[in-house]
Amino acid sequence: MLKFLKDVVAGSVAGVKDLPYNIGEPYSSAWGSWTHSRGTSKVDGSSVSIFSITGSNAGDGRLAAARNGVKRLRTVRHPNILSFLHSTEAEVIDGSSTKLTIYIVTEPVMPLAEKIKELGLQGTQRDEYYAWGLHRIAKAVSFLNNDCKLVHGNVCLASVVVTDTLDWKLHAFDVLSEFDGNNASAGPMLQYDWLVASQYKPIELEKSDWATIRKSPPWAIDSWGLGCFIYELFSGLKLSKTEELRNTTSLPKSLLPDYQRLLSSTPSRRLNSSKLVENCEFFQNKLVDTIHFMEILNLKDSVEKDTFFRKLSTLAEQLPREIVLKKLLPLLASALEFGSAAAPALTPLLKIGAWLSPEEFNIKVLPTLVKLFASNDRAIRVGLLQHIDQYGEAFTAQVVDEQVYPHIATGFSDTSAFLRELTLKSMLVLAPKLSQRTLSGSLLKYLSKLQVDEEPAIRTNTTILLGNLASHLNEGTRKRVLINAFTVRALRDTFPPARGAGIMALCATSSYYDAQEIAARILPNVVVLLIDPDSDVRSKAFQAVEQLLQIVKQYHEKTNTGDSTELSSSGISSLPDNSSILGWAMSSLSLKGKPTDHNPHMSASSSAPNISAVTNASSVVADVQSTGMVRASSSADIIDQPAPESPTSTATDGWGELDNSIIAEDHNNDKDGWDDFLPLEEESNPSPALASIQAAQKQPVAQTKPQVSNMRPKTTTYASKNEDEDLWGSIAAPPPKSHNVKPSAASIDNDDPWAAIAAPPPTTRAKPLAAGRGRGSRPAAAPKLGAQRINRTSSSGV
Repeated sequence: MLKFLKDVVAGSVAGVKDLPYNIGEPYSSAWGSWTHSRGTSKVDGSSVSIFSITGSNAGDGRLAAARNGVKRLRTVRHPNILSFLHSTEAEVIDGSSTKLTIYIVTEPVMPLAEKIKELGLQGTQRDEYYAWGLHRIAKAVSFLNNDCKLVHGNVCLASVVVTDTLDWKLHAFDVLSEFDGNNASAGPMLQYDWLVASQYKPIELEKSDWATIRKSPPWAIDSWGLGCFIYELFSGLKLSKTEELRNTTSLPKSLLPDYQRLLSSTPSRRLNSSKLVENCEFFQNKLVDTIHFMEILNLKDSVEKDTFFRKLSTLAEQLPREIVLKKLLPLLASALEFGSAAAPALTPLLKIGAWLSPEEFNIKVLPTLVKLFASNDRAIRVGLLQHIDQYGEAFTAQVVDEQVYPHIATGFSDTSAFLRELTLKSMLVLAPKLSQRTLSGSLLKYLSKLQVDEEPAIRTNTTILLGNLASHLNEGTRKRVLINAFTVRALRDTFPPARGAGIMALCATSSYYDAQEIAARILPNVVVLLIDPDSDVRSKAFQAVEQLLQIVKQYHEKTNTGDSTELSSSGISSLPDNSSILGWAMSSLSLKGKPTDHNPHMSASSSAPNISAVTNASSVVADVQSTGMVRASSSADIIDQPAPESPTSTATDGWGELDNSIIAEDHNNDKDGWDDFLPLEEESNPSPALASIQAAQKQPVAQTKPQVSNMRPKTTTYASKNEDEDLWGSIAAPPPKSHNVKPSAASIDNDDPWAAIAAPPPTTRAKPLAAGRGRGSRPAAAPKLGAQRINRTSSSGV
């Protein structure tokens, strides 16, 4: 207990070797006889400041005053007073004499005079910074005089230091003493006033008139010191004699009246530092008001906060850049992190953060953003997602996979379509940083669900995103997902831009398909879109067919040459336009309200004019900040434009449930693989619009003409035929044996205008489809090739 009390009063007497800090280079100036040095902690390497003073013997008066300063600095705590960390005393034997050194360790600071030279501020920005710093020193002096009844005794430029955040702090407490105005003793009140230079002493202290000092208010001596500090601050010169205080040419006019009152010759008439803080006109500027607002943010209501943060981005450009980065930015980040700032504060945070170097941004801003993703405030989440392109690249893969994505993923199933759309768009930046486990096990499940979202814009953007993610998926996942996602769902979508996005996604990812997949699974689905009601979809379909046929043709030529190497899409590398198609998908997803700037190019072998990718699709994928969400249910164009019949209309609508007889031969026991990526659980009571879309995409083979739903107008109906008919029967028609053969009258159905030209069945039997797949328990009948009867229902319901 005795050792502890001794350490509190006088510090540890351990040697300097036991000091847990490394002493670095000293600064060129310090208060009094102290030496101010840089330092670092031996534990964590953090920066500190180390003040040291050496005396020739234990009875040296400067050492006694230094011990008083250590005690006072240790016990007096205030935001504008230097923070104490550690102190110790060390004995050093110098020949025949022993010297004693006192060390004080504080937060890292540097002398104000040196910091002013380093900043080099001029004009209005200099005055604003001086006003803010002087405001803080005046508050510290007011705290000592009015609250603690203490007298500092030597307020001057040398007694002020600056922190890393450019805060001004008061120190040099060697002369600090209690104000004993009630003591009638004639003895000195300031025991170590002899340390104060005469030019800094008021008249009564210079004369040692203690009776007058005791009758004066507690702030009389330090108010004089504040006047000396103001003179040195604005003149840039060290005060050498008291008469220099009369020179006021360098002082701002708004500060001059208060300056004169601080230096009144009558102690009782000197201005109290608290009144200086409250009433000085010089302190009323943008920088002081802004930082003061941030420091008392918790006391402000939501309206005041919103108004302040919406103006802060513009205001920050007018303030000294160094102060904004080192002082305002940490305050802003802390306010957001602890919930006192609202979502509008994200905009100035990111704008100010953009002024930092990448290394500083990762240290000062990125940790705050990572924590904000865990916020339950939707406004915060929207703000983060809207600006993710500004900082998303700075995230490491581990941070995205473990800390950011788990929180973002909740937005995929949010009830707000706006938030779902932003969450989807953010994946263009974040998905490349996700692990394969997260991509396949989580993200693709969400995307599978979003492909049947009630919002057409979300369905379109989901297809575009899948096209961009293809290069980040492993080969097995691509085989199971891409073709089914683009053909079974995207190409059958009732929204024309969604069908167009599916075509372009197939073109952009064509390098991942072999010739067999293109011929058997992709081309049959794309060809029917050549007669799509929408002209933009037709244009994209012609472009895609030409590109895909070129790949198949290259496979044919290579096969004829006898090369046994499989051509899995090597031909696509020779197509100069492939990169532009992928670029279209990327630019469409991140479009910022300028749809006419994003036009894909045609293939080099195409003679058709360039296809505009923005006539329909770009209006959907444009940034939702500038354009509203496009809703298929409210668009007259969608009602009037039925989707074309799909050749695989009998397949269940799911990314991994498309049956194909060719693939079934090679992979008898392998489902298409997307069964592993089933959508997440649907809501127990889906909205009527969503239920209508899902029903349209998963419509089984019907035996009667489908009815038009009143919930959402259907734009197309699929072919109606028996369950045991061949999957491809509706579009497969082999050439007839003779062009002159005509069907008998008995075989012609008067209700079917196409029956008269239907080709007769061939003499050979086609291989039946694979059994199972949930299509019924009856065995499949022999396929009926040739043109079959198709009951179509127009968009008007006729």
